[in-house]
Amino acid sequence: MLCRGVRGATTVASNNREEILTATRQMLALLIRRNEIDPADVASAVFTVTEDLDAEFPALAARQLGWLDVPLLCGYEISVPGSLPRCIRILVHWNTTKSQREIQHVYERDAVKLRPDLCKAPPVDLAELEAWINERMRKG
Repeated sequence: MLCRGVRGATTVASNNREEILTATRQMLALLIRRNEIDPADVASAVFTVTEDLDAEFPALAARQLGWLDVPLLCGYEISVPGSLPRCIRILVHWNTTKSQREIQHVYERDAVKLRPDLCKAPPVDLAELEAWINERMRKG
């Protein structure tokens, strides 16, 4: 088993606590589902936000989904002129037998601009995704 990096990014329309948590939960839920990630196999996860987001720690979304024993860290993304605003990113360090090519990274909302080459997944059924998220939150 090797430790692999799984990347994700999403954006929000405004610096709002609920918006940050909802977008982060959705991004993380897609990462979990597309890669069949078991939190017991996650070594750690690092979340970053752009400097225009400070209403909530995005790592709280992972806790809400049951990642209670996973070490999580939040920080600011480097501020580069012209970079994507109101962006939340994640790097999950995951112990898996999957190869790098088998890993499915998730870029949602305006973050698809960051890696259009990795955004070939079918459209997301948000109602179904939210039902899955709510089920995990009730268990957690």
